[in-house]
Amino acid sequence: MICFRFSERIKVARLIWMTAFFIPVSSPAQQTMQPLQLTAESAMAVRLDQRIVTYSKNIDEKRPVASTQKLLTALIIAEAGGLDERVPVKRTDGQVPPRNLWITEGSSYSRGTLLEMMLIRSFNDVTKCLARDHAGSQGEFAKIMNSRAASLGMENSHFEDAHGLSSTGQHSTGRDMMKLAVAAFSNPEIRRIVRIKETTFTYHGAKTIPVENSNELLLRYPSCVGMKTGYTEAAGRCLVAAAEEGGKTVIAVILGSTIEEVWNDAERLIRFSQQY
Repeated sequence: MICFRFSERIKVARLIWMTAFFIPVSSPAQQTMQPLQLTAESAMAVRLDQRIVTYSKNIDEKRPVASTQKLLTALIIAEAGGLDERVPVKRTDGQVPPRNLWITEGSSYSRGTLLEMMLIRSFNDVTKCLARDHAGSQGEFAKIMNSRAASLGMENSHFEDAHGLSSTGQHSTGRDMMKLAVAAFSNPEIRRIVRIKETTFTYHGAKTIPVENSNELLLRYPSCVGMKTGYTEAAGRCLVAAAEEGGKTVIAVILGSTIEEVWNDAERLIRFSQQY
């Protein structure tokens, strides 16, 4: 079972607390830099190594966050442990457009493998399977999500499902998603998975398919080490991204961007933050 030592929990709590306030910081680079222009409607960035917020835009605006909320689903599953155990697929898990792995009733897979498939490629049927297996039903899992979110200090968030497709009353904010991102990045198993660029999946009948990470920033920006993509028509293009370079660790939250600009937004925000 994967769990934090007490000292690690204290460290995570401190980092999450730090994101609760906008802390203005200055940098010599700001004197010559042009103002940062982002397409995203809401965005936030932090330097974890310095524990400072480097950028903030509409971070308390409530909005849908699409599949980036799968980081909360992943955190719950990873913290519960038992990742080597087999999870049976039930008919009620079903498929949820637009992206499914097409796992079928009667098959079973290790919990860790399903966690990888959810984080790497954002498969919705896999997400439903994990949620139902953990809590007994989608509704009960949503209750667990809201409880865990509250424990992280996500005061302006409410979740109705594990996968993040649009649902009335389901929302979060840039600030709250940063709190979630810090907690998720502090989990060793999640941190390992989200940086995987490509892998394979073997079905119950032994058929194998390639699976590529939906996070294109992993391919275009060398210091990127994950984390999670998201899209719905209501949410726009969303991305939680982490980057490590030269002892500098940046986490960026991008909400409400576009298909043309989401990767550019993230790269600009990370480069901007790495200059502090």
